[in-house]
Amino acid sequence: MTSQVSSPAEHTDGTVVGEQRKPGGAKDVRRLDRVIIRFAGDSGDGMQLTGDRFTSETASFGNDLSTLPNFPAEIRAPAGTLPGVSSFQLHFADHDILTPGDAPNVLVAMNPAALKANIGDLPRGAEIIVNTDEFSKRALQKVGYENSPLEDGSLDGYSLHPVPLTTLTVEALKEFSLSRKEAERSKNMFALGLLSWMYHRPTEGTEKFLRSKFAKKPDIAEANIAAFRAGWNFGETTEDFAVSYEVAPATRAFPTGTYRNISGNLALAYGLVAASRQADLPLFLGSYPITPASDILHELSRHKNFGVRTFQAEDEIAGIGAALGAAFGGSLAVTTTSGPGVALKSETIGLAVSLELPLLVVDIQRGGPSTGLPTKTEQADLLQAMFGRNGEAPVPIVAPKTPADCFDAALEAARIALTYRTPVMLLSDGYLANGSEPWRIPDLEELPDLRVRFASGPNHTLEDGTEVFWPYKRDPQTLARPWAVPGTPGLEHRIGGIEKQDGTGNISYDPANHDFMVRTRQAKIDGIEVPDLEVDDPHGARTLVLGWGSTYGPITAAVRRLRAAGDLVAQAHLRHLNPFPRNLGHVLEQYDKVVVPEMNLGQLATLIRAKYLVDAHSYNQVNGMPFKAEQLAAALKEAIDD
Repeated sequence: MTSQVSSPAEHTDGTVVGEQRKPGGAKDVRRLDRVIIRFAGDSGDGMQLTGDRFTSETASFGNDLSTLPNFPAEIRAPAGTLPGVSSFQLHFADHDILTPGDAPNVLVAMNPAALKANIGDLPRGAEIIVNTDEFSKRALQKVGYENSPLEDGSLDGYSLHPVPLTTLTVEALKEFSLSRKEAERSKNMFALGLLSWMYHRPTEGTEKFLRSKFAKKPDIAEANIAAFRAGWNFGETTEDFAVSYEVAPATRAFPTGTYRNISGNLALAYGLVAASRQADLPLFLGSYPITPASDILHELSRHKNFGVRTFQAEDEIAGIGAALGAAFGGSLAVTTTSGPGVALKSETIGLAVSLELPLLVVDIQRGGPSTGLPTKTEQADLLQAMFGRNGEAPVPIVAPKTPADCFDAALEAARIALTYRTPVMLLSDGYLANGSEPWRIPDLEELPDLRVRFASGPNHTLEDGTEVFWPYKRDPQTLARPWAVPGTPGLEHRIGGIEKQDGTGNISYDPANHDFMVRTRQAKIDGIEVPDLEVDDPHGARTLVLGWGSTYGPITAAVRRLRAAGDLVAQAHLRHLNPFPRNLGHVLEQYDKVVVPEMNLGQLATLIRAKYLVDAHSYNQVNGMPFKAEQLAAALKEAIDD
């Protein structure tokens, strides 16, 4: 869905903006500037779908938003258990926001496990809507409750709304020819309807979505719509909900334009399609499904009309092998994976370094090592991207900072790969991949021109005057070798992983030639043109917070909190991690203290210390979740005051 918004303005966080009492005994409407809602239940309760629909309607309404889906790795985790809890958190506001929020204002808990798994994140006074039908003695015992928290007073500090969601849903669907079990599946739509009433969300889009999703099962579509409407009507008529809330559109949060809600993986897929069109090259994706990267394969497979070809290979090695072959054949070639897949692809990445062909390696990072935490986020593949190949095999590294920024990062990675004839690592992560935010749809004229020129004839003259094609004769500016499409007459040349002779590309075991080629490949990466690092330092701070990737939102939110409290702190964020921006060393020298928050054990900080001899201070978290702004602000405050 898209919406139109106007120019930006600064806005501080708050809570209640105003209150409106309706005449005639109607319910009160309270205006808020932001709200954080978390839907939680079993992985089979449809919490991700519920959150996604609420998000879509919020985006169409014009709020700024940020989301955090959180779900088990198992397809169907054990019902009613803590490991089986799936949740979806949405932060939406009438102003510019940066994170999914630290603590929910509202928790919708579909069972005791969902309540127990999430209650620790709620501040006192938060609203809790619980499905009382699921609070049976057996369900309570399964998660360690000796007594029902709905009755023992442990929730007295919260605004508790006990709602028999299952019973009300089944009652609402009596007219449909559904079994009780089938009817119960719609309880998430009842909950969505209730929350949609509570926060004045549009409803037309959800009803249209349900009719489309269940187009082949119209009875199921109408049953879900009936449950959705019943939830809305319940909120309107019950005495338990005396107040509803309004969060106005973020009309001044963004530059003028047409916006839509977009996830990181979807933005990345669109960026790859846009890059292929701007390069006037067919897009080829060779991939093997792996969480959390599979959505890119799914999305690109829908776009054959744009000349996109997708190949689901039998394994990670076959996927990148096919992609490298497509690069040799003249396509914009991509392979998508996560950390374990990068390990398997490493030899072929090294081959791409040796062949000097453009190839995008997209790594949607997740918790490791080995299989690790497939559905949880982490930033721990940076050193693997930098060094995870045999020999001296340098590869450029690009990292997006927000879900929407994945679009621009894909274009930038393609620019580097095509211009410099090199594989490029693009490091996203699970938080960006599954999270979403508003994205301004760019005009075509804003996109970079990525067109390349293939080699078309001889490029070197021998001493005897013979004109020949040298596959490793380099562009003096970029050090890129010519890209010769196979089958072009006269451009036949040898390929393979054995070291090439400079210029001719013939096999060479000469020590001096190997030294020259190694240094030349490194010089090509070192010479990549990347923008200078921009520093946000309005007050002349002595402490710099340096981040990369998905830590941008929490870092920026934490910095805003510190500045609002009168603390001086500067912020900079790296998109290019190899090569670093040329001014990075100078920037680091300007500050007494450099703090590097990362979702790993200090990988960027290690690189910074090694390259610039700066005593960078690490602040690390590896719990599978993104930083919370309050937690990060406290850590940065301690660093400033130290």
